Amino acid sequence: MALSLSQAAKAAGKSKSTINRAIKSGKLSATRHDDGSYTIDASELSRVFQIGTPGGSEWISAAPPTEPAGTAVLEAENAALRAALDREREITNDLMADRNAWKQQATALLAAPPKRRGWWPWSRS
Repeated sequence: MALSLSQAAKAAGKSKSTINRAIKSGKLSATRHDDGSYTIDASELSRVFQIGTPGGSEWISAAPPTEPAGTAVLEAENAALRAALDREREITNDLMADRNAWKQQATALLAAPPKRRGWWPWSRS
């Protein structure tokens, strides 16, 4: 199976620059095309970055986790995220109410007629 540079980066869990450096240094063999792109064999990628082995940097399992503890963790995380979203919505609503109050006050001050001063600067009106 042949992979492009970005596909190989996703499969290995590395950045494209890391894969490119491995190719340039000779650790990873790849085929270079006329347009400058690379084709990397999946087995070669697995050999260099030890994908799919328990001792490797990333263990890729073929079966999804079926344990009920995984769903409980996801449900707890989902509930925590919903609570955080509700708090953020409350904060946003409070800020909007404050903004509207300040806007009303500014509008009222602009609409009020200016105080008239006498032409004598030392006299108090």
